[in-house]
Amino acid sequence: MKANATWKSEMLFDATSHSGHTVLFDGDPAHTHGASPMEVVLMGLCGCTAIDVISILRKKREPFTGLTVSAEAEQASEPPKVFTQVRLVYRVSGNVSHKAMEDAVRLSETKYCSVAGMVCQTARIEYVIEYVD
Repeated sequence: MKANATWKSEMLFDATSHSGHTVLFDGDPAHTHGASPMEVVLMGLCGCTAIDVISILRKKREPFTGLTVSAEAEQASEPPKVFTQVRLVYRVSGNVSHKAMEDAVRLSETKYCSVAGMVCQTARIEYVIEYVD
């Protein structure tokens, strides 16, 4: 896997993945033109675990109709300002078995989610499931 970040102006950078997708990073504290790198890490955590959970629910043939994963993180006060605590909230809709959903989240947490595997080295991750419908 490869990536690069190219300075554009001020504190703006275009970051490009090996697959050709680009993200605008903004190093200004206001982040008015793009996400900060740490925001992208948190978004990556949400996306990674969401992909795992949907994949597992599909394999279990669970009738989900929607899934949103939200995250709130606390960072260390001194550099490097790593995440120290993360709260992930899974909002699943449809007639999904609670056991199937709990199993999917646990498997993502303990086995499949690479981003969680890295983040948990510095942060305690809390997982919450909310059922809609």
